[in-house]
Amino acid sequence: MIPNPNLDPEELSRFDRHAADWWDPAGAYRTLHAINPARLRYVDGAIGLSGKSVLDVGCGGGLLCEAMAARGARVTGIDASVAAIAAAERHAVGGSSGIDYHAMTLEQFAENNRGGFDAVTCMELLEHVPDPAALIAAAARVLRPGGHIIASTINRTARAWLGAIVGAEYLLRLLPRGTHHYARFIRPSELAAWMRAAGFEVVDISGLQYLPWAEHAALSADPGVNYLLHARLST
Repeated sequence: MIPNPNLDPEELSRFDRHAADWWDPAGAYRTLHAINPARLRYVDGAIGLSGKSVLDVGCGGGLLCEAMAARGARVTGIDASVAAIAAAERHAVGGSSGIDYHAMTLEQFAENNRGGFDAVTCMELLEHVPDPAALIAAAARVLRPGGHIIASTINRTARAWLGAIVGAEYLLRLLPRGTHHYARFIRPSELAAWMRAAGFEVVDISGLQYLPWAEHAALSADPGVNYLLHARLST
């Protein structure tokens, strides 16, 4: 077992408290419902989901898992929150997605699942763990040579502080207060360096623009606030 799992108990408790909201499009995770189609388009465009084995790390209630499975991927979802995994499993009951869910960290999962996946997705998680570089290194261990990782996170800029914290949490109340901490936001250069250290080659960095008044998100060339990064593991 991992003696010091890569998780923040305070962050985990916060997500546990809102686990019942995962599939409520007007609930605590409504912004994730709004951005999920754009995330899905990016992932599918990068790797071609049909027939791929994909591990979704920090899957929460399974929003992206179910969307990727509907595109033909064989999906495994993991999350440190037992309550979130329970929400994901409840929503999947009666469906035909065949998603395999586990309540654990990536480091724990990687102990017994090395080299088995074509791709790892890690959305809106890196800014919530104590050691994001260690999480990326663990992602490399579960991938086949030439496998892909796609991560999304928030840039550490003044614009991101204004948009993701002041705007989203305090003014518009799109997210519960305390969801984000500016010091944990990650610059693209930092994320790219961690990727290279883990054996990845960065393929693309794209911005993700969210328009709260329209409840719509789109890919963009500007990574100044939210962004996605696609990298490929060296063969």
